[in-house]
Amino acid sequence: MATDTSRWADRAASLYDESYARRYRARDNELDAAPSNQELIDWLGAVCDRFDRPIDILDLGCGTGRYFWGLRRVASLTGLDASAAMLDEARRPVHAERLGDVAVRLIVGDLMSHAFPSESFDLVYAIGVLAEHVPLTRSTIERVHGWLRPDGRFAFTTVHPQSPSVARPPARRLASIANDILPASITTALHERLVVGGMYADERWIAGVLRHRFAIESLDRFQSDVHLHGRVVARAA
Repeated sequence: MATDTSRWADRAASLYDESYARRYRARDNELDAAPSNQELIDWLGAVCDRFDRPIDILDLGCGTGRYFWGLRRVASLTGLDASAAMLDEARRPVHAERLGDVAVRLIVGDLMSHAFPSESFDLVYAIGVLAEHVPLTRSTIERVHGWLRPDGRFAFTTVHPQSPSVARPPARRLASIANDILPASITTALHERLVVGGMYADERWIAGVLRHRFAIESLDRFQSDVHLHGRVVARAA
């Protein structure tokens, strides 16, 4: 039986087979002209520019390497994904020429259990993974914090619980209203249910899980072609 920490990777490995990975990689080319995708690329490049030196980078749930080409100041790049088929496609990512001679290491593994040495990276980022396919929890935050060097940064997106893509039956709408108007001190359990324990994440949830380990540098909302997202850059405390 799969453990709680492995079931997310097991599911991804089974869903993202060779056929899916080829279709996903073809979508990378189609997204090249999408304004929302370019906005993410620009955002990721701006995160890299917060450093004044070449940096070691980890892409959590890198898939086909869709966002590799947005990186700047790269000394080395590691991509971690649960699907070997997706990583096969990541060996030929969109706009691969923009990486130049950057050393790229691709690893099949589960972000919930894979071990990297402490202080391995300057930047860890995850786009379209946390609070979407994998829950954003304090244990995830602890793992990422341990992989970062002092003053390293963690950049990630989430699916916001107010995204139009999230079903909002009457009970959920009422719960959302109550969560917004009642004091946070008495809505903790209600809020956790609204974000489904981290499978979605709003500003309140993000701030809560990052507390004590990271200082939030920027937190905004971003509309992609699929979801309303939270978009975060946090600095290791």
